[in-house]
Amino acid sequence: MTVQNTEKRNFNRAVFALVVPMALQNLINVAVTSADVIMLGNVGETVLSASSLAGQVQFILTLIFFGLTSGAAVLTAQYWGKGDTRTIEKVMGISLRFSLIAALLFTLTIALLPEQVMRIFSPDADVIREGADYLRIVCLSYLFMSFTMIYLNIMRSVERVVISTVVYLVSLITNVLLNAVFIFGLLGLPAMGIRGAALATLTARGVELLIVFIYSRRCQVVRWRLRDVFVRDRLLFRDFLRFALPVIANELMWGLGTSMNAVIIGHLGKAAVSANSVAQVTRQMATVVTFGIANAAAIMIGKAIGESNEDRALDYSRRFIRLTLAAGVMGAAVVLAVGPVAKSILNLSAEAEGYLTVMMLVMAYFVVAQAFNTTMVVGIFRAGGDTRFGLALDVSTMWGCSILISAICAFWLKWSVPLVYVVLMSDEIIKLPLTMWRYRSRKWLRNVTR
Repeated sequence: MTVQNTEKRNFNRAVFALVVPMALQNLINVAVTSADVIMLGNVGETVLSASSLAGQVQFILTLIFFGLTSGAAVLTAQYWGKGDTRTIEKVMGISLRFSLIAALLFTLTIALLPEQVMRIFSPDADVIREGADYLRIVCLSYLFMSFTMIYLNIMRSVERVVISTVVYLVSLITNVLLNAVFIFGLLGLPAMGIRGAALATLTARGVELLIVFIYSRRCQVVRWRLRDVFVRDRLLFRDFLRFALPVIANELMWGLGTSMNAVIIGHLGKAAVSANSVAQVTRQMATVVTFGIANAAAIMIGKAIGESNEDRALDYSRRFIRLTLAAGVMGAAVVLAVGPVAKSILNLSAEAEGYLTVMMLVMAYFVVAQAFNTTMVVGIFRAGGDTRFGLALDVSTMWGCSILISAICAFWLKWSVPLVYVVLMSDEIIKLPLTMWRYRSRKWLRNVTR
């Protein structure tokens, strides 16, 4: 009994040390988005819709970065358990090589073709114009993010999570203050509207990069070296591609699916887009803890597998499932509480407010299902190198079910916005029995280190 109590205390202590900083990081990231929504929402529906849709580009790129680091974390967490920090440094270098290439391609595309990109998301000329202005400025921040996100996420996998909290907190403060100055024209500056929001975001990303670069030169646990970006290790590179590519593809398919959701909603009118932008920010706010739990699960379970302790990995997985379900229920309560508040502080039309009421009800059950599925796929399965199942899951449930059916309902059957939204947000419910089946099979429980 004493041993069990000790093990429980150690687990709770480790989870608390990981989840709290990561939840704060997620909350800070949501706060940045929320600040943009609140401030631009007071300017008007057009700029709010434009920034929301333009943000889908960064969202997709962020998912590429997250896919790279999540794939890398399969290796880094297990090598951390094994005590091999030099291999972790090589994995970081390989990840940075891919992230820099992706960021450069995105930056050049957006800089040259901003209007064409915006037309993917909306037919509204005003929305396209405002969104293009936003993208021309903010696209430079993609290069900053290519280093910052990779480095901070790799450091997460070796249980160095506080630095991320510091970086994103400073970024939040910078972004909010500059938003106020640039959007509304404080301190004698001209009111820049949506272009001010883009400039504030660009500056905040630059501050993030500066802090991370300074920290990376002083950190001795896992060191960043420029030469590791060009490192040649055939076996490690093959392992990286084996585990990272399915995760990247998974994140891209999920991200493109989410963007396709935005495309479908974007063609249903500005009122639907405005309501959905509020609903999505609320969803992000409600899931900050669950995503922290998922990331903590990947770290702790991966480390246990790297230590060749499968019994501990299984015990941890059961504990994380209970935690994420509780966090999901709390997230649903947050969604239901935020709805009335959002209506009172935002300048939304009556039509948008009506849509928002329905969307919040849908999000309430959506976040519970998402909490379970995310901890399973992103946390438990990836910890053991099971990266292909998540890809198959998202392709089948998102693209084969919710997106396809909702597009038919929206553009052919001409269903109402609320009904289309219910269908659009059904994928997480469909995933539930499939993720539970995969967990019980134990096919995810593998040591992938050499």
